[in-house]
Amino acid sequence: MYAMKRTSVFLEERLLRKLRAAARRQGVSAATLVREALARYLAGPVAEASVPGIAGRFASGTTDTSARVDELLWNDPHR
Repeated sequence: MYAMKRTSVFLEERLLRKLRAAARRQGVSAATLVREALARYLAGPVAEASVPGIAGRFASGTTDTSARVDELLWNDPHR
């Protein structure tokens, strides 16, 4: 068996109610659900905050896009 350490987690009331209800439905403690969810979260792949893989793969043929960024983003494209 392994030793566990006590910790505190601050939850909004609504989330705490949902946690307790889920624990009752599954017949386990809220602490068990928190441990399992945290273990799954930490074992998952690390989300990369990078540019999507498709970025830069196509050429628009337009060479002044960066100079016209405000015009392109803020004007009505249907005019």
